[in-house]
Amino acid sequence: MRAHSFRALRHRDYRLIFTGQLVSMVGTWMQTVAQGWLVYRLSGSPAMLGLVSFVGLAPAFLLGTLGGALADRVDPRRVVLVTQTLMLLQATTLGLLTVTARVGIPHVLVLAMVMGVVYAFDMPASQVLLSRAVPREDLPNAIALNSSLFHGSRILGPSLAGLMVAGFGEGWCFLLNAVSYLAALTGLLLLRLPPLARSTLPRRLRDEFLEGLHFVRSSVEMRRLFAVLGLATLLGMPYTVLMPAVAKDVLHAGPRLLGWLMGAGGIGATIGALRLASHRDPEGLSRTMRLALGSLGVVLPAFALSRLPWLSVLLIVPLGFCMVSVMTSNNTLVQLQVPGALRGRVMALHATVFMGAMPLGGLIAGQIAARFGAPSALTLGGLGCLLAAFVFAWMERGRNLPAPAIGGGS
Repeated sequence: MRAHSFRALRHRDYRLIFTGQLVSMVGTWMQTVAQGWLVYRLSGSPAMLGLVSFVGLAPAFLLGTLGGALADRVDPRRVVLVTQTLMLLQATTLGLLTVTARVGIPHVLVLAMVMGVVYAFDMPASQVLLSRAVPREDLPNAIALNSSLFHGSRILGPSLAGLMVAGFGEGWCFLLNAVSYLAALTGLLLLRLPPLARSTLPRRLRDEFLEGLHFVRSSVEMRRLFAVLGLATLLGMPYTVLMPAVAKDVLHAGPRLLGWLMGAGGIGATIGALRLASHRDPEGLSRTMRLALGSLGVVLPAFALSRLPWLSVLLIVPLGFCMVSVMTSNNTLVQLQVPGALRGRVMALHATVFMGAMPLGGLIAGQIAARFGAPSALTLGGLGCLLAAFVFAWMERGRNLPAPAIGGGS
């Protein structure tokens, strides 16, 4: 891997954010895997997996724009300190309920909703914080490294979760996740960011939201990027929600294989993110995004058809690679076009699209899986990604055609 692939780590504040999040995200993935297994163990229903995903992400969809406006108004570090503390408390509560055998599906639903509300404010503030930790020329690299961090932690976190769940139960995964937030909070407290200049003119939140929305609506390229994000999330991402059902009902295995599947997906995603981190400029990102979306249409149905655990583990590697290539390319292309003063609001809208499509996709996939099986739900999602890639390629080709001559002749 070339040295410039890690150039954002030259900056002290980014190193603090990166290190704290690395520890915290391992804990987050442990909780994600353990929660999915807990829900499926208690309910035995793939539809319930989709419902928990929907309840956990829908609040972020509804409140994300408010979180973006807040991130552009106040110090984002203070916002993230509060949100990370609340996440610590949520994980502690879920962990104590589980280890004392008092947990039920209603508890999981309520606590998932609490996490969704908190995430609505954490996501845009974290994006603004990231953009302040590095100069603009290193921002694409920082975004790609953050993506590699997020998905790289999927290698260790789910594997640990599989072992912990099999040996000690889900509750200890939740409690370890609570402890992991201390690393992120420590990094935030040590930051030395420059003061952020903000307008002294008081403005209504509604006006600030509409300003960010107008920026997105007025740009053809931004509308295209938001559409790609929404469709890729709606059609492709539900495989993560249905993974407990795949491990138990399709591959006839337990939490250890679930951990291996999630970890293998993390390996592919990390390779994809590091590949993007090695780019010195954003040229070719649009093509990478489009090709990765189309590749999902091949790999996802292949994964759905597998009945061999070792083959499923192998196939989920390119699946993770393609998924992160779509998401990271999309995020980078959006961030490079956003003025600094609008970053919180536009990235909140970006997160809102993701947070709206993810729970809806999980809910739909869960219902399809409950009626026809998880493989059918995954196959339909993959074929939808392939169709979307062809549509966007056709639109891109139309934009690049030379304009017809006017008048003809001399």
